[in-house]
Amino acid sequence: MSGPVAEDMSMFEELDRRSRLTGNQKRIVLAAVLGDMLEFFDYFLIGFVLAFVVGPWGLTFGQSAIILLSSGFGAIAGAYLWGWMADRIGRRPVFTLTILNFSLATGLLAFTPDGGWVYLTVLRFVVGFGVGGLYCVDLPLVQEFMPSRKRGLIGGLVTVFIPVGVLLGSLFGAYLTPSIGWRGLFAAGVLPGLLVFLVRLWVPESPRWLARQGRAEEARRALAWALEVPPESLPLPRPEEVAETPTRWTDLFRYPRSLVVSWFGNLGAQTGVYGVTLWAPTLFMLILHVPPAQASKLMIGLTLGGLVGRISFALLSEGIGRRRAGGLLGFGAALMIALAGLYHDQMWFGYSALWLLLIAAFFFADGGFAVVGPYAAEVWPAHLRTSGMGSAYGFGGIGKVIGPLGLALVVGSDNVIKPEATVENILPAFLYLAAWFVLAGAVYLLLGIETKGRSIEAIDRELHTPEPAPRPLPAAGE
Repeated sequence: MSGPVAEDMSMFEELDRRSRLTGNQKRIVLAAVLGDMLEFFDYFLIGFVLAFVVGPWGLTFGQSAIILLSSGFGAIAGAYLWGWMADRIGRRPVFTLTILNFSLATGLLAFTPDGGWVYLTVLRFVVGFGVGGLYCVDLPLVQEFMPSRKRGLIGGLVTVFIPVGVLLGSLFGAYLTPSIGWRGLFAAGVLPGLLVFLVRLWVPESPRWLARQGRAEEARRALAWALEVPPESLPLPRPEEVAETPTRWTDLFRYPRSLVVSWFGNLGAQTGVYGVTLWAPTLFMLILHVPPAQASKLMIGLTLGGLVGRISFALLSEGIGRRRAGGLLGFGAALMIALAGLYHDQMWFGYSALWLLLIAAFFFADGGFAVVGPYAAEVWPAHLRTSGMGSAYGFGGIGKVIGPLGLALVVGSDNVIKPEATVENILPAFLYLAAWFVLAGAVYLLLGIETKGRSIEAIDRELHTPEPAPRPLPAAGE
């Protein structure tokens, strides 16, 4: 479209009229895809490295858990801070700073001394700090450039490539670590830093954020660039679209339904999936009696299950809606995880039942994050979008701690290297994780705000609609 638009049409309504993405919109999506993929390549490297050092360093389950949990604590802090910063200083600078944060910290892990589990723990905290921030800014940034009818699908597809990052870690752990060593694996974690240059070339500031800052002309230019039309062909934002509301963290509590759905949906999903993911390579070694490299290869199957799941849930979010897709994530994952704990010591069709059932579990548990992340941004008003998503991801980040820690405590954290991995402790541990998935499914299904097919502005209007005033009590004698 190159001619002037109707004067009574909002700039963002013109965006919502589009049925196909332009080349520039696709570049924004690609930058976010690469960011998430490489971000989680860095984040989950520790799961593969730990399989190589737990024996030589003589680490207890408790020490191993501390190493794994440190990045979870970092992600909690990073999600809150970077999410709030993205609402204050903009999406684009925070996108860049978080990439530098986690990639440089991962590179420094290459200098970990032998037995240096404390050094490893501290820098893993810094890695998690950056990872928590990037996840909370790139999805809202993409959503704010997308038409409503594609927002759920595109937001979900951005997360699809997160398992590819874990897959890269699996391949590096299985095939490259024997030649480059685990320190070389960490050194490769610097590579995502190169993405900063693509961000600076491809990703403009969000037009919706610019409009709320009163920078109307810049907002129009940013959206015109994305739509590949002359700026003058778009109307300037309407007055109500440039009225900035100050971003105060305490304002999150003015939206209790958004808070409960996004916080506890994230908590349940993250507790379950991180508990399994971070311990899976070690559990394969202990239960299936395979070497570290083989444990990394087994993780490839889980990753592929999650990849197929994310594509499926990205489509389901637009097909059956966010609430039902979230319910399917929670209850489907809970069932598969419980069955994996029940049949962990059996063989089916010549394969470990534990491995097969965890692949099926990852279809729901990991695949469902194609809904969890994008939805956590959609349910907050415009001026709190990244703050709200950051708070949800940060609160959910408690799951990065209580998921792996809970499994470690049930399996036996006092034992060195070889805890008693029997049905008496593996089954309760997996049931513990399944219960968290049930929480997520129930929250989405029973309390969720349906956002399918609705514009960001329409969701904002609903969230800002005041509750009906209570009727006054009758005076005495009436």
